[in-house]
Amino acid sequence: MLRRKFIGLITGAATWPLTAHAQQMGKLPTIGFMGAGTSSGWRQWTNAFLERLRELGWVEGRTVAIEYRWAEGRTDREAEIAAELVHLKVDVILTAGGADAKKATSVIPIVFAISADPVGTGLVKSLARPGGNITGLSLLATDLAGKRVEILREVVPGIRRLAVMADFGLQESILELESVQVAAKTLGLDATRSEIRRAEDIAPALEQLKGNVEALYVPANRLANANRLFINELALAARLPTMFGFREYVESGGLISYGPNTPELFRRAADYVDKILRGAKPAEMPVEQPTKFDLIVNLKIAKALHIDIPATLLSRADEVIE
Repeated sequence: MLRRKFIGLITGAATWPLTAHAQQMGKLPTIGFMGAGTSSGWRQWTNAFLERLRELGWVEGRTVAIEYRWAEGRTDREAEIAAELVHLKVDVILTAGGADAKKATSVIPIVFAISADPVGTGLVKSLARPGGNITGLSLLATDLAGKRVEILREVVPGIRRLAVMADFGLQESILELESVQVAAKTLGLDATRSEIRRAEDIAPALEQLKGNVEALYVPANRLANANRLFINELALAARLPTMFGFREYVESGGLISYGPNTPELFRRAADYVDKILRGAKPAEMPVEQPTKFDLIVNLKIAKALHIDIPATLLSRADEVIE
């Protein structure tokens, strides 16, 4: 009995730095959760984050509090959300891209779950040594742009012109656009840019593309994510094959996606949050890069577009939606 009590005391001492100060102050350690889209649109990602937190010993409402804020695809709303969370003095902020949170605070630790290009956008000094109060996971979006263009040409062999619908209010979206243009030129294709900055720009942009391009590439961005169903409906009506970086876009009616597994990135983000709540410094936590990439094909959309997906590509697909 004495031995069990002694072990219990040691265990309690080991967890003391995690919550002792917060409990003394009458509050739980608090995570500020910045969602760029909607709660329903992010449900799978949020659940993956919460599941991993529970595995690490953080139970919402018992050992940790979470303040959720949803921007619903509005760029202006993200700055407001970041300011709200800073005012609440949360212990760590979890976000997608991270730019607005970084502008809002240089003190509160920040973890980005899906930054397209954290070095290129200036979020961190380097992947190995982020510096400052921010770290997280990279999407390798610019590095994967060439691979996505190759896959698109494999699906549409006669393609000569494609459009890149980029959110010009987001630096990482512009960087991915530039990478697509470089890759397209190497393959002898012409990549036209299609600018959007708000949801109201999407329909006119797609209307303008009708008959002028043969495929649509959409870089990962909060505006497109929040409006992915709408984008896919319009693209299908315009008879445009689509390429995305996330599986969720294909589930919403897109043709193909190639990129990291997003729920897994949010699970890994939970590990970063866990370490920070236990005293780790973001400046010393290297930015992690994905190692597993998923190729998802929607055969239902392919059939609607009268596209025959090559058997060689289907054999490489991680998932085929029928």
